[in-house]
Parts: sequence; C-alpha cells; structure tokens
Amino acid sequence: QVQLVESGGGLVQAGGSLRLSCAASGRIFSFYTMTWFRQPPGKEREFVAAFRGRDNITTYADSVKGRFTISRDNAKNTVYLQMNYLKPEDTAVYYCAAYTAMTTITRRRPDDYTYWGQGTQVTVSS
Repeated sequence: QVQLVESGGGLVQAGGSLRLSCAASGRIFSFYTMTWFRQPPGKEREFVAAFRGRDNITTYADSVKGRFTISRDNAKNTVYLQMNYLKPEDTAVYYCAAYTAMTTITRRRPDDYTYWGQGTQVTVSS
C-alpha cells in the first residue's frame, strides 16, 4: 500500500507561483513514477507532469511546459510541482498519483494509476 498526502494549494493571482508537495509512503519510492494530475471544474482529470523513478525522466503536458517543474527528493519520499506564471485556466484540484511498477514508459491516463492523494485546490484569479 502507498499513501499519498498533498499540500501547498491555495489562491494566487495570475502570474504568480505556487509549489505543491506530495509525501508518499513506501519502501521503494525511488523506483515509482510520480505523477501530477489535475481536474478543472466540470472537466475530466488530466495529466500534468510525471517523474519516472526508473530513469529520472520527466514529462509534461504541453499546456504547462516551460511554466511547471516536477522534482522529487527520494530521501524525503516527496515529489514537488513548482508552478510559475500561473493562469486562470490552471485552476483545478491537483492530485498526485503513484505508479509503482518499474517502467520506462510514462503513463498519462488516470486509469493506469492505483494510488492517489486526496487532492489540493489551486485557484488562480485573473
């Protein structure tokens, strides 16, 4: 079992920044693919960014490239999402998810993930 706890959401003006954190349990966290998804109001959950533990490859959705950065601290079992130049369309509940099988393929579909955090709200005002 893997437990995930997100923190760091809040209200920010357009152009501002936030950093989300996701603390994970699990003895082999360093091998997990850790991924951020988001669910805007009234829309489906969508892929944001992933960090593969197997080979330290990061992947981003086109909508956040150049603005968001995913990172991880394996000693703390924590993954981060630094969000800069935020836009109103970034408003969503942000979730972290863990893919625990070792892989060199980045999974972008929510259905591929078994372990999820509770979500943290990010609201960007215009």
